[in-house]
Amino acid sequence: MNKEPFIKNNDELLHLDSWQHLSSPLVVGFTTKDTSYGSSIEAYASFNLGVHVNDKHEHVMMNRTKLGETLSYPIHKWVCAEQVHEATVAKVTTDDKGKGIYVYEEGIRGTDGIYTREKDVLLTSCYADCVPLYFYAPKHDAIGLAHAGWKGTVKNIAGEMIQVWTEDEHIPLEDIHVAIGPCIHACCYIVDDRVINAVKEILPANQHASVYEQVSDGQYRIDLQEVNRLLFVNMGIPKEQITLSSYCTSCEDKLFFSHRRDKGKTGRMLSFIGFKGEGM
Repeated sequence: MNKEPFIKNNDELLHLDSWQHLSSPLVVGFTTKDTSYGSSIEAYASFNLGVHVNDKHEHVMMNRTKLGETLSYPIHKWVCAEQVHEATVAKVTTDDKGKGIYVYEEGIRGTDGIYTREKDVLLTSCYADCVPLYFYAPKHDAIGLAHAGWKGTVKNIAGEMIQVWTEDEHIPLEDIHVAIGPCIHACCYIVDDRVINAVKEILPANQHASVYEQVSDGQYRIDLQEVNRLLFVNMGIPKEQITLSSYCTSCEDKLFFSHRRDKGKTGRMLSFIGFKGEGM
């Protein structure tokens, strides 16, 4: 069994250590719901970082500010995507810093994927079961995040980011590293024919049969993490440059919020990646 790449160096954060040592100073990881670290209470206890889930706004901002202090990346340098379950990717710069920090809808509009080649900006995205995708091309100083629920997955946001990088940014496939972070796994994720039919449209027959299992009439367990891995492979990303987390957000109830497990009333974890600027 491969070693879990998202390392729990403290209670509230998982760090993707292998990337942090590749080249440029990089901060990259995923938060937990750590019930002692944050300010949120009840269903959102305690380290909820989503401003759109009916938690008290002041509690979320206290949590975001605390994370910024822990990462030495203050929130005015963060950028958030609006996350609308589409496959749109946007390039961001330091001019976008602060977007979506206080109001969810004020993030980068209509996007689920953001990337940058600039320092001193932290890309962020919220999760409670969906698949966090991380992108890194250390030779080209490019980093990115994408939010892939089942809709974003079947719309191939994974491939969209890769295509933008290769065509618009002229980054060779062999220079791109990707990571698939903590998310709901097949053990806890049952979907209907609509989802399975959409998966069949994006994967060849010899692949799609391996990502789901029928459990009853019209009901299937599906491995969204594996769907995204295969999409990366099919785009030409070297297999050895695809990193997978073993964490299931639904199973690990002490570590993560889960929309499915918690029946919709729950907080959000945050994926983050950013190059550190001078003096940080």
